[in-house]
Amino acid sequence: MLDSPVVEIYTDGAASGNPGPGGYGIVLKSGKHRKELSGGFRKTTNNRMELLAVIIALESLKKPNCNVTVYTDSKYVSDAFNLGWIERWKRKNFKKVKNPDLWHRLLKVINNHNVKFVWVKGHADNPENNLCDKLAVQASKQANLPADEYYETLIENPQNTLDF
Repeated sequence: MLDSPVVEIYTDGAASGNPGPGGYGIVLKSGKHRKELSGGFRKTTNNRMELLAVIIALESLKKPNCNVTVYTDSKYVSDAFNLGWIERWKRKNFKKVKNPDLWHRLLKVINNHNVKFVWVKGHADNPENNLCDKLAVQASKQANLPADEYYETLIENPQNTLDF
């Protein structure tokens, strides 16, 4: 994958109330290209937004087999891969793991690229991470946010079922 594009992705998630209104922020960088993305939901959790930021960023890549470094201040996300938790969760079919819908979605998209995760301290000296935080918070404060269907359908009403 020597000729594969090299991409830096910075991500952050936020939720006010946790659960509450939430958002994600993303900065993608590759060579001279730069893109900022954000979005939000009316009721969700911080961890869901942390995961969704990574997913949306990877899904937005136009070419396959990119060499990607994801910078995140979420130990939940980075440790899942760097400490091998994800392999154990997969073997147990994500039983008793929160946010299985997003973990499945992330695993599907991550297979298209060579991805490594780097944990960065949040609210510190990383300007891109700080920008992602700002984007996430702003997104969570937008009017008429859509529903986080999985969260509102299953977490708040566990008698319901969804296939994913």
